[in-house]
Amino acid sequence: MNNSLIYNFFLKPVFIDIKQHFKISFLPPLLIYLAAGVSSITGIVGIFFIKDYLNLSASFLAGLGFWAGIPWALKMPLGHVVDLIWKKKNILIYIGATLISVSLIIMYLLISNTEFMTEYMDAENWFILSTILSPIGYVLQDVVADAMTVEAVPEYDKNNKKYSPQEIKAMHTTMQTFGRFAIIGGTVLVAAANIYLFMDVSFLDENQKIFLYSKIYLYALIIPLISISGVILSKFILKNNKFDFETVKPDFSIIIGSLIFVVFVSTIGLLNHPLSQEIVFCGSLIIVIFLMRNLLKKISPTIRNTIVGTALVVFMFRAVPGVGAGMGWFEIDILGFDQSFFSLLSLISSLLTMIGIIIFRKFMYENTIHKIIIYLSFLNAILLLPSLAMYYGLHEWTASVTNDIIDAKFIAILNTALESPLGQVAMIPMLAWIAKNAPSNLKATFFAVFASFTNLALSASNLITKYLNQIFVISREVKDKLNSNILVNANYDELGILIIVVILMTFFLPYMTVVLIQKTKFQTDE
Repeated sequence: MNNSLIYNFFLKPVFIDIKQHFKISFLPPLLIYLAAGVSSITGIVGIFFIKDYLNLSASFLAGLGFWAGIPWALKMPLGHVVDLIWKKKNILIYIGATLISVSLIIMYLLISNTEFMTEYMDAENWFILSTILSPIGYVLQDVVADAMTVEAVPEYDKNNKKYSPQEIKAMHTTMQTFGRFAIIGGTVLVAAANIYLFMDVSFLDENQKIFLYSKIYLYALIIPLISISGVILSKFILKNNKFDFETVKPDFSIIIGSLIFVVFVSTIGLLNHPLSQEIVFCGSLIIVIFLMRNLLKKISPTIRNTIVGTALVVFMFRAVPGVGAGMGWFEIDILGFDQSFFSLLSLISSLLTMIGIIIFRKFMYENTIHKIIIYLSFLNAILLLPSLAMYYGLHEWTASVTNDIIDAKFIAILNTALESPLGQVAMIPMLAWIAKNAPSNLKATFFAVFASFTNLALSASNLITKYLNQIFVISREVKDKLNSNILVNANYDELGILIIVVILMTFFLPYMTVVLIQKTKFQTDE
């Protein structure tokens, strides 16, 4: 009996069904998703390089995160471009790979040949340029990868017999599951590699650290190679898939609107207006809301109200601010976390995220998205408490009473283990909700518009984080890379109150939004 239960409720749905519906044609888009996961290889290096050598404030970095997120708002028009150039869409992969490569090479030269690079431009400006180029490249590749998942699912078997709708649906589900695992799997590989690369970093002098940092950016050039290999592989694999391609007519409202958006964002950014980020955010939000409004006119009023209510709740959940870069600086300077330990945390997080997708599958299915968001908001707030407690010295007390067993690193590992699955638990039902409520004849457009709306919430999160870091100023010690002179002194005095404010906002902003929405015509049981 026990063996039967294990088979029916675990082995069959997790392994056997997946194996049955997996196709070799899935590999090309999976390679591109894998490249996106591997992109995290430079994450830890970036944290330490920024902290030690770049004179950039926490509020500025939060603002830079806003600009880096803007390219993701272009997924909708880029999706239309892919439809228009369907047979030549792979060219966008090559363009994306080029931009990613340029971004990586800039950082390699900036770290290894600082004097040479700073003759032409400040180190901070080189870093900003690299930070902006990279997401543009990844967005281009992501849009094409999403499109490739459609043609990766065959409509006919090897005997030229058409698959049933149920079989096609199962293959699409399997394709998306493996896509998620490819991204997370990339972070697992990177985390394991970083543990090895940073194993002896504490024994290295500054010059040796610089050499190691620069080498990692060279290693990262494997990212565009992985995505390009996906394109090359697709030419051999996908050619055997019969895909009913339907010619798409250009939608000039999307094309012209996108051009206006690009010109608008570029102009505001170049003018360096003090409120440039706010202006761009409001402009982007207006455009997306306008598109949403037009789409919602084609849906019945009852469903329309449900969609609006749910969209607002999801937006507020994703718009919750973070602590900012100051928390990472505190962990490095005060708690003594090094590159190797951050790599370990990343590995634990990635592995448990993959496990969490399976464990919380029933929870995501059985509960409404409103309940899920309330639960997750509460848990996210609770899981910030260990960071707050360590700021006030919890780790020192626990280490003293446990003979250094439960120290800062122990608490961080435990907290990471609990926190890791939550991001995916929130994301998966949100994506399912968007797909479920999309009109049958407007699936792609509907998904793109609402995905853009929820992605703008992340831009709002970065803006709020910037404001909080301007109110509660955190600074770390910054040294001149060329002469080791101290440029900025460390100051973490206001980090504690900043964490408290973020904890309160993390729970109460989504919770109050749900409460208010449920008292209006936009209430929902979705």
